Amino acid sequence: QQGLYEYDAVSRLRDSQLGDERFNDIRNYIKRGKLWEAFAAGRKVVLLIDEIDKADIEFPNDLLQELDRMEFFVYETGETIRAAVRPIVIITSNNEKELPDAFLRRCFFHYIRFPDVDTLHRIVDVHYPGIKQNLVRAALTQFYEIRDVPGLKKKPSTSEALDWIRLLVADDIAPEDLRADPKNALPKLHGALLKNEQDVHLFERLAFMARRQQ
Repeated sequence: QQGLYEYDAVSRLRDSQLGDERFNDIRNYIKRGKLWEAFAAGRKVVLLIDEIDKADIEFPNDLLQELDRMEFFVYETGETIRAAVRPIVIITSNNEKELPDAFLRRCFFHYIRFPDVDTLHRIVDVHYPGIKQNLVRAALTQFYEIRDVPGLKKKPSTSEALDWIRLLVADDIAPEDLRADPKNALPKLHGALLKNEQDVHLFERLAFMARRQQ
């Protein structure tokens, strides 16, 4: 509903008690949502609905009519809002839960693969211009090795790589120190990469097995 519009009935009630003339026009108390703004733009715009899989389970179904017909009804004013120019609607999902088939039928699907090392290196350079390149190379090499460890419950993501590298810079970690003793310790500042107890225990077990083999 917030994506369409919000009706502030409390403010209207207050203004009616105070004798404010705004009370006579209910439109003064309707706040347009992003979907309304996109429909009313009068030109081609891009509407982003981010991480739809984190919304309530009925949210995708609630969008079906609006996105299919490119219109919705405003009950308070009795008007129908139609898109003058159909917007480009981009919807992202982290695949944390299944989306309804009826919703997916209306979508053109595109899977974004995890960036390769060169692409992630460029992403790091954008976020941290002027960063020591030898540290970035060493950190990314270890980062991809961590992602490739079998049995990880949650592989570290791009945002976690950025956070980890920022911490390495803040702690003035030298590139060679990342490889100081890789078989006997968790990754340095591993709390930025490993986000659940199961994965921490996995690396502890790997370190224990490595020590036994020495």
